[in-house]
Amino acid sequence: MPLSVRLGAKTESLITRLARKRRQTKSEVIRDAIGALAEQETNGSGKKRPYDQVAHLIGCVKGGPRDLSVRTGEKFRQILVDRKRMRR
Repeated sequence: MPLSVRLGAKTESLITRLARKRRQTKSEVIRDAIGALAEQETNGSGKKRPYDQVAHLIGCVKGGPRDLSVRTGEKFRQILVDRKRMRR
């Protein structure tokens, strides 16, 4: 089925280079690209939520000090005060 698509000069040049390199027609390159995009979307490897990007970093840690979440504001303030003193 015929379909008309308007492309920018860069995109058309890219398709032409890919077609030459792969020894395919421009239409075949475009069909392959659309198929790959559709497969990517179907497999869920398309756009991810921010959580999915950092899920491997989230979890429990064993060991270390048990009071890391206690008085964090005071601890942070002390770090800033110490840095200021070191600059002088």
